[in-house]
Amino acid sequence: MSKVKSVRQEYRSLLKAARRRLARRSRGVEVEIQLGSATCEHAAGSQLIGKELKKHIEASGRDDIRLRRTGCTGRCSREPIISVLNKDGRAVKYQKVDVEAAHQIFTSHVMHGKPAEKWLLEEKETAPAPLELLFCDGARCGRKLAFDPRKELRRELKKAGKREKQDFVIVASNCFGLCSRETQGQGAHLLLRPSGALYRVGTKEDMGRIVNDDIVNGRRVRNLEVAEPVLSKRFFELYGELAFFNQQTRVALRNAGVVDPESLDEYLEYAGFEALAAVLEKADPEWVLDQLATAKLRGRGGGGFSTAQKWRFGRQAKGDVKYIVCNADEGDPGAFMDRSMLESDPFSVLEGMIIGGYVIGAEQGFIYVRAEYPLAIKRLQQAIDICREHRLLGDHILGGEFNFDLEIRLGAGAFVCGEETALIHSIEGERGQPRIRPPYPTASGLWGKPTVINNVETFANIPVIINYGGKWFSRIGSAGSGGTKVFALAGRVEHTGLVEVPMGSTLRHVVFNIGGGVPDGKQVKAIQTGGPAGGCIPAKWLDTKVDFDSLASKGSIMGSGGMIVLDEDSCMVDVAKFFMSFSQDESCGKCTPCREGATRIVEILERIVEGRGEPEDLDKLERLASLMKRSSLCGLGRAAANPVLSTLHEFRHEYEAHIRDGKCPAHACKALILYEIDPDKCVGCTLCARNCPVQCISGERRQIHEIDQTRCIKCGRCFDVCRFDAVKRS
Repeated sequence: MSKVKSVRQEYRSLLKAARRRLARRSRGVEVEIQLGSATCEHAAGSQLIGKELKKHIEASGRDDIRLRRTGCTGRCSREPIISVLNKDGRAVKYQKVDVEAAHQIFTSHVMHGKPAEKWLLEEKETAPAPLELLFCDGARCGRKLAFDPRKELRRELKKAGKREKQDFVIVASNCFGLCSRETQGQGAHLLLRPSGALYRVGTKEDMGRIVNDDIVNGRRVRNLEVAEPVLSKRFFELYGELAFFNQQTRVALRNAGVVDPESLDEYLEYAGFEALAAVLEKADPEWVLDQLATAKLRGRGGGGFSTAQKWRFGRQAKGDVKYIVCNADEGDPGAFMDRSMLESDPFSVLEGMIIGGYVIGAEQGFIYVRAEYPLAIKRLQQAIDICREHRLLGDHILGGEFNFDLEIRLGAGAFVCGEETALIHSIEGERGQPRIRPPYPTASGLWGKPTVINNVETFANIPVIINYGGKWFSRIGSAGSGGTKVFALAGRVEHTGLVEVPMGSTLRHVVFNIGGGVPDGKQVKAIQTGGPAGGCIPAKWLDTKVDFDSLASKGSIMGSGGMIVLDEDSCMVDVAKFFMSFSQDESCGKCTPCREGATRIVEILERIVEGRGEPEDLDKLERLASLMKRSSLCGLGRAAANPVLSTLHEFRHEYEAHIRDGKCPAHACKALILYEIDPDKCVGCTLCARNCPVQCISGERRQIHEIDQTRCIKCGRCFDVCRFDAVKRS
């Protein structure tokens, strides 16, 4: 009993001290400026903006303005992003901030309270409405109510003399994470911004009371307020009016853009290490395994294996020495989910690993992260040092009897080291190559000892499951996969960045509701998921659900979370070649099917995109790809041919057009493109000739120009700059 009290008291004293320090730091602050700090933000210039803002704060002579660092929000295409928070809690966000913008924002908004509208992050580029009302649009919220809560809210607001858009806006937001409290759909949930009041509404009378008492007279309706902690409430308070954010459900990314990633105090304030304290206090590893099984948490690294089952195997394995490893070797092109989580919320990953170590009986863990992530490595090491200082790592964690420590091991960037047995060899100092399984790492892994390996996102979900319960987590997701999934949304889409959605959401929801659709009025042709080993899902299947089984049924995989949108200008043969070339370059060369199969496939694809393909090449591609899938040594080799197989199956007509007609339907393959000048439209302006990088366009001013086809490199610059539609691409 004394051990239980010690753990509880140690955690409470940590939390109490953290809150005292946070209160002292906030005392007297009237305006807070939040500045994103992550690799993507730094690349866009946030460090320079930070210096500029510090100069302005010093020059103002005010001591009630605070500049505060946060992690990455995930809105990559609009960075650097800064937020200005006044004492009322409202956050006004600004995008693509440069030095001039920082000056205008500070002088106009910070000093005089007038938002600098030119740089607002709002989709419609207008200042936010005075009152924003966010309805939870989750699958269970309010579905069995006898009335439409949004219509009723509008009716009550109009009765009170409020005008939509001028005085208020109503927003349909994604899941608030209250499913376990409201499983029967008999209540809707409503968040008021900027006040932050969160209400559960069951009747029309409830809606009337909220409008009359709170919105009109400023009195909270206490008996309708949601009393229990809400996981993503602070995130929605800050970013809830933006469709890119409010259509997400933040679980793994719950603290990204909210907390300072280098502050233990801020992590503790948002239930940090509460789960660890609960696990050590309960002292029942089997209870943790039961929660994970109920949660239906599957590994987020790509394999989708049950986390509860893997941890159970690790716990049951014989041996006094065991290890737990975090796989942060993120090598997919365009993927940055793990990097962002490590840079924005490192403590959550550490907490998940410590809990995992306790459950399986390990006293040592390793974080395997690629050396190309210097900021992530720096923040991880800082977090580890801080945890050791506060008895969250090392001997007698939180005053109990559990001992556990962590080390960082750097990878050299080999893609194959994301495969768990190759990763183990790399940590051991050997060449990073996979080995035949069984034995699996849970039986014989690092230095021959039982080893459990999960990726960054999996560990980040562990504290949430402990704090909110496995049943809560499972209800967010689909029947076979609980919780959410983080994706790096990229390609031909309006809003690129990190998005987190419940398992079972559709591709259409991600691409259009969050990503804003395809720019320039183009149409979606396909969506490639799962990184270089994923398949291409055609537009006709946009309503496919995002979970392990649904994506596999369409010839693709979840992978670690890459999602690339391809439009009508994308050549599917060239896309397959790009991903196969990557897999060929990254093949470790240990097994013949992968080493030779990838090389031969790339050679055939190169011939096809250059117009030298033959009809029998399609059969060769299918045979080689199927052989790789059946007989490669590791999962990476077996999945490497997915882009070829999926495009052959769904876009075979494009392959045939390249071979039979010598044409690329998307006009993307340079070898098959011909640029010519239409003599009837050319006015001799010389713009094309002046912009040609190889000077292959001849013609005097006001005379018809001509392209020398023997020297043309097919760059398309002449086509882009011509203002008279005289350059033809065929």
